[in-house]
Amino acid sequence: MVKRLVSGIKPTGELHLGNYLGAIKQWVELQQDYDCFFFVADYHALTTKPEPDRLRQDTLSTLAMLVALGVDPRGSVLFLQSDIPEQAELAWLLLNFTSVGALGRMTQYKEKSDRLGQNAGLFGYPVLMASDVLTYDAEAVPVGEDQIQHLELAREIARSFNSHAGKIFKQPRPILNEGARIMSLSNPAQKMSKSIPGSAIGLLDDEDEVVRTIKKAVTQTSPGRANEGVKNLLRIMEGLSSPETFLHFRDQQRHGTIRYSELKDQLIEDVLDFLGPVQKAYHGLNGDPEKLRKIFARGAEAARPLAQQKLTQVKNALGLVD
Repeated sequence: MVKRLVSGIKPTGELHLGNYLGAIKQWVELQQDYDCFFFVADYHALTTKPEPDRLRQDTLSTLAMLVALGVDPRGSVLFLQSDIPEQAELAWLLLNFTSVGALGRMTQYKEKSDRLGQNAGLFGYPVLMASDVLTYDAEAVPVGEDQIQHLELAREIARSFNSHAGKIFKQPRPILNEGARIMSLSNPAQKMSKSIPGSAIGLLDDEDEVVRTIKKAVTQTSPGRANEGVKNLLRIMEGLSSPETFLHFRDQQRHGTIRYSELKDQLIEDVLDFLGPVQKAYHGLNGDPEKLRKIFARGAEAARPLAQQKLTQVKNALGLVD
């Protein structure tokens, strides 16, 4: 029997190569082996209090980009988080099996609360994440290193609930993302971000912007010593270029014979070759919001009966009156 996998992405603006190579590329590949449930996490996006019209726009454009990148709404269940109210209701029930101390230890909360303030939605964010995966009896969840802590909390919540009310939830295992963690092109010590000029290559960037960003990318800090900047460019190349091209430049880097201008020129060519068809597919989809809404509707039709069934099971286990 094919195992079920669940993962989501927040609609927080234009996606970049770091988003693709760090997560979405893995989604596309996992579709071959798993029963995949992918969702656009608009409830999660509310922790930053986005402007309403922008959130609506970003939600549809994120879906368009996911499909353009190869997430197949015919082979996977692709839905909108807020279309499944049972996930939010289940999160409220799961809060009763979650310790305040565990939430306070979440590294991402500590980092984001310094920037966004200590709002309760941000504090309880990991419980909604737990509900997202536990609702659908996920057996696997693709995660990056920075998300392992959240998945372990979801497993802890499942164990706590099962201990109290019977074995209702599965404990999903992590699928560590083998793809690259792409860092900023202007400062490889930071994550790639479109909000910082020169940091990221957006999936909708035009040729001039791609050329300018890669040409200015950090390479080395001391003569003859490749630093994280070069390694970062090679990680992008590994994800987008042919294996032969990547191995050629990787070997040059190891032997100290690499020419950064040649590396950048090749990377520019390969990035543009990748972005061309993606952007064409995206613009075709994003220009048809009705089609995008129908994709969400079909996904909800597939996902919501499972969510309703699980919520009923949980309520019965807790002794809530039918």
